[in-house]
Amino acid sequence: MKNGASERNGAIPVPLLDLKAQYDSLRKPIEAAIREVCESQQFILGPQVGEFEDKVAEYSQSRHAIGVSSGTDALLVALMAIGVGQGDEVVTSAYAFFASAGAISRLGARPVFCDIDADTCNIDPGAVASFLEADCRRKGDQLVNVRTGAVVKAIVPVHLFGQMADMTALSELAQRHRLSLIEDAAQAIGAETPDGRRAGSIGDIGCFSFFPSKNLGAFGDAGMCVTQSDELAAVIRRLRVHGADRGGDVADLGGNFRLDTLQAAVLNVKFHSLEKWTEARRENASRYDRYFNDTALPLQTPRVHEGFRHIYNQYVIDVAQRDPLKDYLAERNIGTAVYYPVPLHRQTYYARLGYRQASYPVAERAAMRTLALPVYPEMTSAQQEHVMHSIDGFYRR
Repeated sequence: MKNGASERNGAIPVPLLDLKAQYDSLRKPIEAAIREVCESQQFILGPQVGEFEDKVAEYSQSRHAIGVSSGTDALLVALMAIGVGQGDEVVTSAYAFFASAGAISRLGARPVFCDIDADTCNIDPGAVASFLEADCRRKGDQLVNVRTGAVVKAIVPVHLFGQMADMTALSELAQRHRLSLIEDAAQAIGAETPDGRRAGSIGDIGCFSFFPSKNLGAFGDAGMCVTQSDELAAVIRRLRVHGADRGGDVADLGGNFRLDTLQAAVLNVKFHSLEKWTEARRENASRYDRYFNDTALPLQTPRVHEGFRHIYNQYVIDVAQRDPLKDYLAERNIGTAVYYPVPLHRQTYYARLGYRQASYPVAERAAMRTLALPVYPEMTSAQQEHVMHSIDGFYRR
């Protein structure tokens, strides 16, 4: 509808994400790239994979990039590369997508959950320090959890929603306790710290996802590991092809973690629009911030720590009446999502670890109050106004 009042009455649909609009803008070059792969018949580790790896390595300020089959597999192979195995422990966030902890469990290791920072929903370095210093002791070259007797191998911070965790503090903790540091940057490609370091470039290994809904999305599953280490890069390249070297000899058991050439071809085309899309997301987020702050509505906009570059894979508000607001917006054709309604320590699978619901109060609070609003780059000003005016209408009823 052209009339602004009609739009605010719910006539204009606003999906949480509009991948069709994105595809329409790149249809011809994407279809040409797919045809090129089909004509070459090089479907496995074709030249487009190496081309995409080079792009991501440069963009993420990393020496090496290794394409893998998904963001989950990127986490899995990264943990394998640093030697995480049966009976080990890995410190990670209590509030994230299940893959962050699931990759640890897949290797027979145990995730040690830590609470999150109330401002950013990223892992709280203070909570990590408390665990490492109060519950762990060094025995020779190993850091041991005195309560379980298990060896602690690594810290896996999750750069949630598109803003990096406090990598300065976490890097210091990892170095002090001689632990590996694996960045789960699935939602954060292009995010930066105040000194300009990009997501994935700081830890031993960074892990990206190119799931279709990400800022840079494939036409299915795809992922990437980045690292500054020549040694780790060589290990990951072997692990993604069952652990085999170029001569076919297998020294370490890997898996089939290869990035498909077709997905790399699509991502090569989309890559050229990544910065434009990211800046559009940031502009949309800025408009939300201004409107909600000016109208003084009883909600909290995303808090961005000073100097950090937030790339807004999601724009997540904190609101007391989350579920009624979500239902109200759905009635007005506005898509929203809850990331994440069940913290990791309360997942049924992890009940066996004995975590209590009250163990992580900040994560519990986030699970009850956070709501993601549409922030995708193709959203029109009319659509965004409909979202903002509808939220305003919810509180002024």
